[in-house]
Amino acid sequence: MAENKSYITLTDANFEQEVLQSTTPVVVDFWAPWCGPCRAVGPVIEELAEEFKGQVKVGKLNVDDSPQTAQMFAVRSIPTILFFSDGKVVDGVVGALPKTALAEKMTALTPVV
Repeated sequence: MAENKSYITLTDANFEQEVLQSTTPVVVDFWAPWCGPCRAVGPVIEELAEEFKGQVKVGKLNVDDSPQTAQMFAVRSIPTILFFSDGKVVDGVVGALPKTALAEKMTALTPVV
């Protein structure tokens, strides 16, 4: 049975296609399974991925499995959440933020209709 999730699992192999070449804004959660704050913010990111479905693409990148991408964006602490628009980082936060703060940043990414 396929896992029903509203976020994309990102890797070194698919990062360029899914994030850098995306025409949709992308939020990337850099995390690791052993990181307590990452596990705390993970469900919040997943909720926001569902709420912003169709407006913002959300991806999670395990820094242990995909160290090259984490290194490319100088991710030194996790969780780090980077906000991409047109393949460029336009915002970023380090640490677990409340859902409302992350939602505000995601709203800022969405085009005004």
